[in-house]
Amino acid sequence: MNQQPLLILAVCFILGIFFQDQLMLGKVGVGIIAAGCFLILLLYFFHSYFLHQIKTVLLGLLFFGTGIVLHFFNTFSFTELPASRNETIVFKISKKLNSTEKNKKYEAFVEVDGKSFNSVLYIPKTGKELDFNHYYKAQAYISKPKSPQYDFQFNYAGYLKRKGIEYQCYLSKEISSATRNDLNVSERIQQQRFEILQKIDKTQMSPKTREFLKGIILADRTETDAGTVQDFNRSGMVHLLAISGTHIVVIFGMFYFVLTRFCPLWFRKYAVISCISQIWFFAAFIGFGNSVVRSCIMLTVYFVYVLLQRKPDLLHSLSLSAMIILIADTWQIFDVGFQLSFLAVLGIFWLNQPLLKYFPKQDGYFKKLLFNAVTISLSAQLATLPLVLYYFHQFSLVSIPANILIVPFSELIIVFSFLMTILIALRMDFGFIQMIYDTSIQMLLKLIHWFAESDLLFFSNIPMNLVEVFIALAIVYELRPSLLKFSLKNSMKLAKIMVLFFIVRTGFSVFENQRQEILIHDFGVNKVLSVKVGNRAVFWVAENSDRKKLVSFVTAPYCSSRRVRKVEIKTFPNMVQKAIYNGKIYDLK
Repeated sequence: MNQQPLLILAVCFILGIFFQDQLMLGKVGVGIIAAGCFLILLLYFFHSYFLHQIKTVLLGLLFFGTGIVLHFFNTFSFTELPASRNETIVFKISKKLNSTEKNKKYEAFVEVDGKSFNSVLYIPKTGKELDFNHYYKAQAYISKPKSPQYDFQFNYAGYLKRKGIEYQCYLSKEISSATRNDLNVSERIQQQRFEILQKIDKTQMSPKTREFLKGIILADRTETDAGTVQDFNRSGMVHLLAISGTHIVVIFGMFYFVLTRFCPLWFRKYAVISCISQIWFFAAFIGFGNSVVRSCIMLTVYFVYVLLQRKPDLLHSLSLSAMIILIADTWQIFDVGFQLSFLAVLGIFWLNQPLLKYFPKQDGYFKKLLFNAVTISLSAQLATLPLVLYYFHQFSLVSIPANILIVPFSELIIVFSFLMTILIALRMDFGFIQMIYDTSIQMLLKLIHWFAESDLLFFSNIPMNLVEVFIALAIVYELRPSLLKFSLKNSMKLAKIMVLFFIVRTGFSVFENQRQEILIHDFGVNKVLSVKVGNRAVFWVAENSDRKKLVSFVTAPYCSSRRVRKVEIKTFPNMVQKAIYNGKIYDLK
């Protein structure tokens, strides 16, 4: 506690959030805990030997209780509407989401029958683009998101609930609009961003380059080609396409470089303050995305230490950043990006320096850049691997060489993209520069596609549960002592945890392979019958079903959850309505 008090208190606060999310205490229970927290605060005004001895425990309980109380107040109260009905709605958009094959998607604030709520809107792709300058009116089919049938499926309803979204609205093409005169500052900024995105669409660059530029600088991946997204995911380079800490640091460095080139030495402190203000304006301009806000807070906290002339402590900065974010919105702890970004920073803190010991001396700029790119990438991937396997059940070994090769040039890519966005926003048409940028990005996308095609190094349907995640994280934790000092004692500790991991993993696999299961899965207008015996599963599906979607949304998640190794997909005629298996009748329509 004396060495890392903020980290321990942050962990206590997070445990309180998880406690409340699982038990869902009511007003009375939360009131009692709030009173207990207030009592602990009062006790700090009294000085006694006994209180001094338990001061650390009381402080941990205070933050644990605070996490419970804040999560209770952050739980949304939803508007009750008769769901699944057609209504005339009035709405304004608050955010554009990633489009599907058939529809454009938006987050919107909707009013119907005097009631208002947040909703996801689905509009046919052939419909017009919506902006922030108008109110809209349309006929819509309103429904509530469905909870998943089974535990292995993605809980989309829970995901929307954490964002305060209650309903889904499916709109027709006929949408009327009226100009707004009540835009707030945030909406005006978002409208300006929307207009720059439209300007990028009108350039002569190739479609994939335009979408890459919109994603890497303006955090808009709503129309990015599905194949491009898959390439970035399979190659482990998705962090380049999404706005992350690297982008914020590079943009901060650009501002700082420009200011310090033309300002006296005594102005350096004010240059830092100015740069921090500018990255926050940039975050506001691209919509305060979760990853952007996290990066801005972490960078701000770090430089506050510098400005106060205190030695920056990465764990203190990380813990304080997490506390600030979670106090503002406790639901952020359930965001996969939040968990992975903080775990990646912890991994870099824990493993980067020990790994550097096994590389030659960094006695030059190029060596330092290359070796740090390797160790930072490896540290972050080792730390996040357990969670990546738990959430996505896939991993590609090609991500390590891909990151080593591309990350050193990511700063140039980000800077070039940032300057291109400014030129386009100012309507400064430099065809030669656009041609160079387009060619460069096309080469980059082809390189990433080449890495993504390495199927031999790509592994999917990897089973992983929470027990295995925690043991795997313990292995990562024990790597540091073994890397710093290779000894029999350190090696035995690491080996024991690894053996425990394989014993537990084998136990779960044996348990699942002994279970037989027959399930009916909803799949669009059809149903899928799955029969699992041991480590084999057979899926029966109608002839006209989309097999690619079947694998993505039914087969792969099921096999990962149930540790199935052999899969077979069989079809039955579309007119079949029922199936009989082991004397039981299953409805397929």
